[in-house]
Amino acid sequence: MAPSIAIPSAAPPQQKKGEAALRRRNEELERELKESLAREARMREELARAMGRLRVAEEAEERLCSQLGELEAEAVDEAREYRARIVELLEQLSGATKLLQKTSSLPTIFPQ
Repeated sequence: MAPSIAIPSAAPPQQKKGEAALRRRNEELERELKESLAREARMREELARAMGRLRVAEEAEERLCSQLGELEAEAVDEAREYRARIVELLEQLSGATKLLQKTSSLPTIFPQ
């Protein structure tokens, strides 16, 4: 018997269609992966920018709180000063009122 030589036969048409479909699906998945990676990179950049803005806002809040504290301390000091001045003026007024009462109750030396 003579040796037989195996000749590779061409793939059946259905197999070729299946391979083509798999290649298309693979290309589609690769394209979607690239888009997804690009989206992820954009989102990371956006997150980094948002975190930068947040940091700036937090620093501004801290400065504002510090300034507010200083203003409150100044307001308390001024209120104490005003109160002390009012008490002083009330004492002067009371003294002047007492003096007026004394002088009005004194008999007049010179008759009119």
